[in-house]
Amino acid sequence: MDKPYTGGCACGAIRYSIVGEPLFSNHCQCRDCQRESGSGHGSYATFARAGVTVTGEAKHWDMTANSGNAKTRCFCTHCGVAVYMTFAAQPDVFTIRVGSLDEPARYKPQAVTYAARAYGWDRLDPDLPKFAGMPPG
Repeated sequence: MDKPYTGGCACGAIRYSIVGEPLFSNHCQCRDCQRESGSGHGSYATFARAGVTVTGEAKHWDMTANSGNAKTRCFCTHCGVAVYMTFAAQPDVFTIRVGSLDEPARYKPQAVTYAARAYGWDRLDPDLPKFAGMPPG
Protein backbone atom coordinates (compact mmCIF):
# COMPACT_ATOMS: atom_id res chain seq x y z
CA MET A 1 0.00 0.00 0.00
CA ASP A 2 1.24 3.50 -0.85
CA LYS A 3 2.10 5.95 1.88
CA PRO A 4 -0.87 8.26 2.58
CA TYR A 5 -0.69 11.98 1.96
CA THR A 6 -1.04 13.78 5.29
CA GLY A 7 -1.28 17.40 6.28
CA GLY A 8 -3.32 20.10 7.91
CA CYS A 9 -3.37 23.67 9.08
CA ALA A 10 -0.49 25.49 10.77
CA CYS A 11 -1.78 25.05 14.33
CA GLY A 12 -2.79 21.38 13.91
CA ALA A 13 -6.50 21.87 14.66
CA ILE A 14 -7.37 20.42 11.22
CA ARG A 15 -5.61 17.27 9.99
CA TYR A 16 -6.18 15.05 6.96
CA SER A 17 -4.95 11.72 5.67
CA ILE A 18 -5.47 10.67 2.06
CA VAL A 19 -5.05 7.19 0.64
CA GLY A 20 -4.33 7.11 -3.09
CA GLU A 21 -2.53 9.27 -5.60
CA PRO A 22 -3.75 12.65 -6.85
CA LEU A 23 -6.18 12.61 -9.76
CA PHE A 24 -4.90 16.01 -10.87
CA SER A 25 -2.25 18.44 -9.57
CA ASN A 26 -2.07 22.01 -10.74
CA HIS A 27 -1.00 25.58 -10.21
CA CYS A 28 -4.05 27.82 -10.66
CA GLN A 29 -3.62 31.44 -11.69
CA CYS A 30 -7.28 32.47 -11.47
CA ARG A 31 -7.99 35.68 -9.57
CA ASP A 32 -9.70 33.81 -6.70
CA CYS A 33 -6.61 31.67 -6.10
CA GLN A 34 -4.36 34.71 -6.34
CA ARG A 35 -6.40 36.47 -3.68
CA GLU A 36 -6.57 33.47 -1.38
CA SER A 37 -2.85 32.67 -1.65
CA GLY A 38 -1.68 36.28 -1.53
CA SER A 39 0.52 35.41 -4.52
CA GLY A 40 0.30 34.88 -8.26
CA HIS A 41 -1.22 31.40 -8.02
CA GLY A 42 -2.43 28.62 -5.76
CA SER A 43 -1.01 25.09 -5.89
CA TYR A 44 -3.41 22.16 -5.49
CA ALA A 45 -3.70 18.39 -5.55
CA THR A 46 -7.08 16.78 -6.14
CA PHE A 47 -7.91 13.30 -4.83
CA ALA A 48 -10.82 10.86 -4.85
CA ARG A 49 -13.01 11.79 -1.85
CA ALA A 50 -13.36 8.12 -0.87
CA GLY A 51 -9.74 7.98 0.34
CA VAL A 52 -9.93 11.09 2.55
CA THR A 53 -10.19 11.33 6.34
CA VAL A 54 -10.39 14.78 7.98
CA THR A 55 -10.28 15.55 11.69
CA GLY A 56 -11.02 18.94 13.22
CA GLU A 57 -13.54 21.51 12.19
CA ALA A 58 -13.01 23.84 9.28
CA LYS A 59 -14.85 27.05 8.54
CA HIS A 60 -16.49 26.83 5.11
CA TRP A 61 -16.73 29.70 2.69
CA ASP A 62 -18.82 29.21 -0.47
CA MET A 63 -18.11 31.08 -3.66
CA THR A 64 -19.10 30.78 -7.30
CA ALA A 65 -16.48 29.25 -9.59
CA ASN A 66 -16.01 30.40 -13.17
CA SER A 67 -18.17 27.41 -14.18
CA GLY A 68 -21.07 28.94 -12.25
CA ASN A 69 -21.00 26.07 -9.74
CA ALA A 70 -20.42 26.42 -6.00
CA LYS A 71 -16.88 25.96 -4.72
CA THR A 72 -16.30 25.68 -0.97
CA ARG A 73 -12.99 26.82 0.48
CA CYS A 74 -12.23 25.45 3.95
CA PHE A 75 -9.92 27.03 6.49
CA CYS A 76 -8.98 26.83 10.14
CA THR A 77 -10.78 29.21 12.50
CA HIS A 78 -7.81 29.20 14.88
CA CYS A 79 -4.82 29.95 12.63
CA GLY A 80 -6.66 31.08 9.47
CA VAL A 81 -4.82 28.73 7.11
CA ALA A 82 -6.73 27.60 4.00
CA VAL A 83 -6.49 23.80 3.88
CA TYR A 84 -8.87 22.27 1.33
CA MET A 85 -11.69 22.81 -1.17
CA THR A 86 -14.76 20.89 -2.24
CA PHE A 87 -16.98 21.38 -5.27
CA ALA A 88 -20.78 21.03 -5.39
CA ALA A 89 -20.65 19.79 -8.98
CA GLN A 90 -17.93 17.22 -8.15
CA PRO A 91 -18.80 15.70 -4.75
CA ASP A 92 -16.46 12.75 -5.33
CA VAL A 93 -13.28 14.86 -5.26
CA PHE A 94 -11.33 16.60 -2.49
CA THR A 95 -8.70 19.25 -3.24
CA ILE A 96 -5.92 20.21 -0.85
CA ARG A 97 -3.68 23.25 -0.86
CA VAL A 98 -0.18 21.92 -1.38
CA GLY A 99 1.28 24.14 1.35
CA SER A 100 -0.83 22.20 3.87
CA LEU A 101 0.96 18.91 3.10
CA ASP A 102 3.34 17.49 5.70
CA GLU A 103 5.62 16.61 2.79
CA PRO A 104 5.07 19.24 0.06
CA ALA A 105 8.00 17.81 -1.92
CA ARG A 106 5.68 14.93 -2.92
CA TYR A 107 3.71 17.40 -5.06
CA LYS A 108 4.20 16.94 -8.80
CA PRO A 109 2.27 19.61 -10.74
CA GLN A 110 0.80 18.45 -14.04
CA ALA A 111 -0.48 21.72 -15.47
CA VAL A 112 -1.10 25.42 -15.04
CA THR A 113 -4.76 26.43 -15.13
CA TYR A 114 -6.12 29.92 -15.82
CA ALA A 115 -2.77 30.87 -17.34
CA ALA A 116 -4.62 33.62 -19.22
CA ARG A 117 -4.77 35.47 -15.89
CA ALA A 118 -1.08 35.09 -15.08
CA TYR A 119 1.17 37.96 -14.14
CA GLY A 120 4.60 38.24 -15.75
CA TRP A 121 6.28 38.17 -12.34
CA ASP A 122 4.68 34.82 -11.43
CA ARG A 123 7.00 32.52 -13.36
CA LEU A 124 6.09 28.84 -13.19
CA ASP A 125 7.77 25.83 -14.78
CA PRO A 126 7.78 26.61 -18.54
CA ASP A 127 7.60 22.88 -19.34
CA LEU A 128 4.15 22.47 -17.74
CA PRO A 129 1.15 22.46 -20.08
CA LYS A 130 -0.76 25.72 -19.75
CA PHE A 131 -4.50 26.16 -20.14
CA ALA A 132 -6.24 29.53 -20.52
CA GLY A 133 -8.96 28.22 -18.16
CA MET A 134 -9.64 24.72 -16.90
CA PRO A 135 -8.52 21.88 -19.19
CA PRO A 136 -11.27 20.06 -21.08
CA GLY A 137 -13.10 17.35 -19.14
